Amino acid sequence: MQEINSLYPADKQESYKLIHAQLKSLLENEPYVIPNLSNASALLNGALKDINWAGFYLIHNEELLLGPFQGKTACVHIPSGKGVCGTAVKKDETQLVADVHEFPGHIACDSASRSEIVIPIHSNGKIVGVLDIDSPSIARFDAIDQKGLEEIVHILENACDWAHQL
Repeated sequence: MQEINSLYPADKQESYKLIHAQLKSLLENEPYVIPNLSNASALLNGALKDINWAGFYLIHNEELLLGPFQGKTACVHIPSGKGVCGTAVKKDETQLVADVHEFPGHIACDSASRSEIVIPIHSNGKIVGVLDIDSPSIARFDAIDQKGLEEIVHILENACDWAHQL
């Protein structure tokens, strides 16, 4: 059986264009956060090569709470400023980490993860969550991934009714 991600173009930019189009189609006329993030994590998990976790954390009671994801079990609560996800929230900027073992305060939910990218999600000027993707390879993510995944977040920000996320 052919892996899903082998059906995507080898060129990363072309692959992200296809992923963006597929995500927009999945989100069409659906404002609810949880089903949209569930489909987005499944799409990313199937489309991206060399990853071992793709999912979301949502802000709840001033911390990150595990949301929809694909991969091994994960940390449920992450305080702001802790780990890569909490740092993305505290700094309000994408965190692209080539080697998580060299990231101060890294939270090892899966010891197989070696690199990570985390992108904050906004609604009405506030962070409502993050997209988190892990890889078992060092330096898996680059500027093309960052741009492509930030567009994924932008699509989700515009499609979802974030007032009713939890």
